[in-house]
Parts: sequence; C-alpha cells; structure tokens
Amino acid sequence: MDLQDFDSDSLYYDEPLAPEVAARLAAAAEQYAEGTAEQPLLEAQALAPDDLTVLVGLYRFYFYQHRYHDALQIAWRVLEVVGPRLLLPADWRAIDAGYLAAASERGIALLRFYLLALKGAGYLNLRLGRFEQGKAMLAKVVELDTENRLGARLLLDVLAEHSAEILIFPTAANAEIRP
Repeated sequence: MDLQDFDSDSLYYDEPLAPEVAARLAAAAEQYAEGTAEQPLLEAQALAPDDLTVLVGLYRFYFYQHRYHDALQIAWRVLEVVGPRLLLPADWRAIDAGYLAAASERGIALLRFYLLALKGAGYLNLRLGRFEQGKAMLAKVVELDTENRLGARLLLDVLAEHSAEILIFPTAANAEIRP
C-alpha cells in the first residue's frame, strides 16, 4: 500500500471549524511570537477536544517550545481520536497488515495522519530517554509502512548507530507516560 496515494482523500484541516474555535486558533497564531499562544490553544481544545486541527496546533506549539512531555500527551490524544475513526485497535501494537488494509479503505490520508502521530510519539519517547518505547513505536511504523514513505526507518537507523552511546550515557527520564 502506498501511503503517498491520498490525493482524493480529504485532509484533517479540511474539516470545518466552529467560528469560536477558529477565532481561538487565529488568536494563538497572532500570539505565538509573544509566547502567549498556549492559552487560546487550550481554549480551542476545551471547545473542540477531538478536533484534529486543534490537536495539531497544540502538538506543534509544545514541540517547538521543547515541551516534549506535553507534545507526547497530544500525540497520544491524536491516536485515541483517529484510531476509532479507522476502526484500529486501541493498542497500536496490535495493528497489523489486515487492520492497515481495512483502515486505508476508510481514508488513506487519515491513516497516514495516524501513523505520523505514532512516529511522532516514538520520536518524542526517544527525546525523553524512553528508548525501548520509542524504538518499538518506530519499528511498528516501519513494519506497516513497507515503502518507508513516512521516513521512520531513518530514525531507527540513527538509533541503532548510536545505541552504544545510549547504553553508556542513559538519561534519567525512563519512566513511561502511557503504554
């Protein structure tokens, strides 16, 4: 399956936003440079907790602020919201080629979004020193994305290349937030 073949699918940001949510997102964009964008983003999330545009805004805000724990929580939320839409199991580890094929029929763009969130969560786990969790998540993306369209293979290769350094200099942040 080609995860790049989503031309006819609508994308998460094509979904209509309620005016009050759109206003909060616009306010967050205007306030980003001053560092006060979080409040309108949280207000948008309170109004539309499952809206993918809002979740992407929060994820990006936290990621670029280097607030990786917070970004990881948003990545988990994206998996929780998108997984049921695609009829995927709640546990990402249970997803296999059969689930992937069925999910692609519901929307390849949404499936790609889900897998990118899983990749992002894997990367964030690596950044937080949770190497086994991050590696497992990235390995799942690589297993499902056989053409490496999402680029998770590179992250696993870098991790393998530096695994000796990681074992010598582990971080103290090895506690997991979620399974």
